[in-house]
Amino acid sequence: MIFKLMALLAIIFLVYLVFFKRNRERDIKKKKDHDVIDNMDACPTCKTFIAKDDAILSNGKYYCSTECLGK
Repeated sequence: MIFKLMALLAIIFLVYLVFFKRNRERDIKKKKDHDVIDNMDACPTCKTFIAKDDAILSNGKYYCSTECLGK
């Protein structure tokens, strides 16, 4: 009886892996790609893309360096 229960649980787990985990991994990858794009912005002076976290914010624009900010 216990072996039947363990076999049933193993089959349910395999079905979960095949049908649900692949979809979840694909959705997570799409979300990560989308987040990276949203976090980047182009410097108005040199047009280099830079992460908003690393950029210098001035007058609502993101600059990649102080040299571009001063131009």
